[in-house]
Amino acid sequence: MKQLRVIVVDDEADGIATLTKILRLNCPEVEIIATCNNAEVAAQQIQALQPDVVFLDIQMPGKSGIEMLADMQDRKFEIIFVTAHNEYMLQALQFSAADYLLKPVDEDRLIEAVNRVKDRLEQKNEPANIDVLLHNLQKNNRQQEMKLVVPTFKGFSVLKLEEIVVCEAEKNYTIFHLLNKKTITVSRTLLEYEKILQNTSFFRVHKTFMINLEHVVEYQRGEGGLVVMNNGMEVEVSRRKKEEFINKIKEVFRY
Repeated sequence: MKQLRVIVVDDEADGIATLTKILRLNCPEVEIIATCNNAEVAAQQIQALQPDVVFLDIQMPGKSGIEMLADMQDRKFEIIFVTAHNEYMLQALQFSAADYLLKPVDEDRLIEAVNRVKDRLEQKNEPANIDVLLHNLQKNNRQQEMKLVVPTFKGFSVLKLEEIVVCEAEKNYTIFHLLNKKTITVSRTLLEYEKILQNTSFFRVHKTFMINLEHVVEYQRGEGGLVVMNNGMEVEVSRRKKEEFINKIKEVFRY
């Protein structure tokens, strides 16, 4: 593969030094064509140099990395975000299937991120959907309006959380059951989505099922019980999850 032409954007000199050092030591396919310490200069350099990949610090004085992206009309480059730990920002990044690194940057995770980007470029896939990330950041605490990017056999699909009724485990895949009764099979495990969707209205009621509590219409008592969803699905609740599920329902619907 040809060299990956990279721009590194970080307002801290130490941040730029760390990234460039790790890249030069571990990623011989990477050519660092510019480094920038603010969003204004970065936007100019990106337009002039047309990089393959941009390492972008999210939180910078003045214009943030996200604001810079929102102002750009043409984003035909891959982005690896670099951010301090921020729960809401991390959730938005995960929902959007964006590549990101947490500060302080871990060498192994950086190499993994470069390899993922390299694979996408070799397969001529479209860059990660930054529009979805921008949408999610604008929605703030309105989680049901946030969107989730899910990998499919043909590429990827973008789903609103409010469209998803049930997530079903099928070996190493997850089947998304939607409000319109359609299904989408995704090449990631249910455990991965349980982690991504934690602190939302989704709850794992069984080893095979995770449900969107906003779509529950009825609970039928039993050893574990049965949940009826508003797309007509009936989902078993495991015995060990029963008490936690009932408490979660009370919390969501405040009764």
